[in-house]
Amino acid sequence: MGERILVLVRHGESEWNLKNLFTGWRDVGLTEKGIKEAQAAGRRLKAQGFRFDVAFTSALVRAQHSLDLMLDELAQKTIPVLQDQALNERDYGDLSGLNKDDARAKWGAEQVHVWRRSYDVAPPGGESLKDTAARVLPYYIEEILPRVLRGDNVLVSAHGNSLRALIMVLERLSPKQIVARELATGAPQIYRLNADATVAEKKDLAA
Repeated sequence: MGERILVLVRHGESEWNLKNLFTGWRDVGLTEKGIKEAQAAGRRLKAQGFRFDVAFTSALVRAQHSLDLMLDELAQKTIPVLQDQALNERDYGDLSGLNKDDARAKWGAEQVHVWRRSYDVAPPGGESLKDTAARVLPYYIEEILPRVLRGDNVLVSAHGNSLRALIMVLERLSPKQIVARELATGAPQIYRLNADATVAEKKDLAA
């Protein structure tokens, strides 16, 4: 696909994804399925011939482990890896650790739906997607984008909502469009950028 490559990958299935719990900043590991998803993502990227110059990930182990598994499959474990909590999942505040069905029983299905699927309404003690974007986007502009624009191939292993914040900007989506966007675990999203940071081409490597 040429130069200025940015690849975004949501971590493999986590233990709390499996249990239908709000995870947020809680540090939980991958399931066996999640490990296999990350390994498969690495193999798909290898099959496409990608060689990365640098990787970015969050401060949470599920994203770090996914990245490590992908780089292992790619045989590229010596590249620089930068970790920052700016790429962490959205903080679900008081919902963190709760079963989604239990949260609906406590606050009502409609309220929980608003917290999960609105752009700018935060759960108690937590972040909205808008809040998440407010920390993700400056980091992207200052740390990630300059590497892409100078021709590096960049791999980012992060989370559903931190990646939605990036995808919203890359694909010029509205708040309504981005909250409806589903992002599969372990499915690489490949962007080739123009010199002005707009998207020239996008490819989805979902299984």
